[in-house]
Amino acid sequence: MKRAAFGAEWLARRLAELLPEFPNVALCVALSGGLDSIALLSALAEHKRTRARLRAVHVDHGLHPNAARWSEHCLAVCTRLKVPLTVLNAKVVRGRGESLEAQARKARYGLLAQNLQADEALLTAHHADDQLETVLLQLLRGAGVAGLAGMPACAPFANGWLVRPLLSRTRAELDEWVRARDVAWIEDDTNADEGLDRNYLRRQILPLVRARWPGAAGTVARSARHAAEAKLLLDALARADVETSADGAALAVTRLRALEGARRRNALRFWIARRGHRLPDARRLEEIAGPMLAARADANPHVRWNGTVVRRHGGRLAIEAASTASSPAEVSWLWRTNREIDIPGGSGALRLRRDPRGRLDLDALPEQLTVRPRRGGEQLRPRASGRTRTLKALLQEEKIPAHARGELPLLFASGKLIAVANLWLDASVQATADTKHRASLLWRRP
Repeated sequence: MKRAAFGAEWLARRLAELLPEFPNVALCVALSGGLDSIALLSALAEHKRTRARLRAVHVDHGLHPNAARWSEHCLAVCTRLKVPLTVLNAKVVRGRGESLEAQARKARYGLLAQNLQADEALLTAHHADDQLETVLLQLLRGAGVAGLAGMPACAPFANGWLVRPLLSRTRAELDEWVRARDVAWIEDDTNADEGLDRNYLRRQILPLVRARWPGAAGTVARSARHAAEAKLLLDALARADVETSADGAALAVTRLRALEGARRRNALRFWIARRGHRLPDARRLEEIAGPMLAARADANPHVRWNGTVVRRHGGRLAIEAASTASSPAEVSWLWRTNREIDIPGGSGALRLRRDPRGRLDLDALPEQLTVRPRRGGEQLRPRASGRTRTLKALLQEEKIPAHARGELPLLFASGKLIAVANLWLDASVQATADTKHRASLLWRRP
C-alpha cells in the first residue's frame, strides 16, 4: 500500500487520530522559523478545518545575533498565511551543571506553557529524524525505559496538550513539500556546531547509520513505541505500589522495604515524578532505595539533587523542594537595646517579652547574646535538678523532624547554649521563686 504523501489532508487525518475533539480544538504552532515548523504551519494554514482556530507562537531567546531577524521572518510568514503570531521573549540564565541548550529549552517551554490557552493544543514540528536522534542520545546517556520511549506523539501540557503530529514523517519529506511550494525558511547556523551532542550525532554519525540501515528512523521509532508501552505498564505497577505505601504525602519505609529492589526503585521514581520533582540520577536513586531505607530509625538521613531533597524521619520518607537559602550566620544580639532580632537566612525572628509568668530570668542574661544555627555537639541542662543533655537527644525525644532541626535558632551567652528557640532553656537562665524580672523567649517563624 502506497504511503500517503505529506500535506494538509494527511495532517488533518493525523490530528484527528491524536485529538478526539478535532477539528473543534484550538491549535497553536511553536514556530521557530526553520524548515520543520514552517512546513507544519503552512500545511495547517492550507486546510479549512485547521486554519479556522490556528495561531502561532515564536520564542525569541535573545542568544543569537540574528534573533531579531528570525522574529521578523516568522512575522512575515504568518502575515502571508493570515495566521496570528505571538512573539515571546525568553530570559535564559545558564545554571551550574546544565548546558545553555538545556536552559534555553527550559525557558522556551516555560513561556509556551504560560501562553497556552485552556484546552488548546500546542503543536511542535518534531519529526522521525528528531525521534531517532532523541532515542540514540538517551541510549548513550544510559537512560531507562522512559528515556528510550522518546517523545510521545501526544501528552498533557499546561492547560492543554502537547502534540507532535510529524513523528512518522522524515525531514526529507518535509523538505520536498516546502520546496515544491517555494516557501522560505531560516537555517539556524548553530546547527553546524558539532560541539553540541545532537549536532555531532546528526552530522557525523547518522549519515553512516542511514547508509547501512536506510530504515533506521522507522525501526527506532518502533522500538520507542515498545518502550512507551512498557513504561505504561511500569507506571501502573508503580501507582499501585505507591498507593499501598502511602502515608499521607509521604511513604511508609516498612512497606517500601517489602518491595523487591527493581520494583522499589520503580515506585520511588513514580512517586518523585508525581510529586512534581525532577528524577535523581541512578546513584542517588540507589542511595534512597538502599542505605536510606536500611538506616536506623533515628538516623534521619537525606538525599539532595537539583533543588529537591528526600528525607527519612523515623518510619516515613518525605520529599520537598530543597531550600536555597543559606544557613543563618552567627549574629550578635544586644537585647537591652532591641528586644527583637531578625535571624539571617530567613529563619524568622527571636523576641524577648517581659512576662510576669515567663520562664526566663532577665537578670541572668549578659547584655550581649549570640544567635546561630545548630552545628552539632551542643549541650544544655533543661532542668535544674537534672543532668546536662545533648541537643541531639532532646530533639529525638521530642520527635522533631530532621529537616526542621537545622532551622531552630540557638541562643548563646559567652559561648554557652542557654536556649533552643522557644523549646528549652538552660537551668542557668531559668526563673526561680526569687526572680524579679521575668520574660518569655518567643520565636517568630518565617
